[in-house]
Amino acid sequence: MPAQRSLEQSSTFEYRLAQEAINLRLQARGMPAGVRRTELLRKARQIDVAGDINKWLTSPGLQPPS
Repeated sequence: MPAQRSLEQSSTFEYRLAQEAINLRLQARGMPAGVRRTELLRKARQIDVAGDINKWLTSPGLQPPS
């Protein structure tokens, strides 16, 4: 288990999110239209949005509330 943790920590959060979205889209590509395929594509879009929000939150221009 420790070897797996060090592998996860070697890549950035944004990279891991992007890879997960790609994997979900690849899974969905091989499926017929239906609920499961729709769920996979929805999850991929949610992950894309999470990455965008993370970029915004960690941007240097973001100011704390006053």
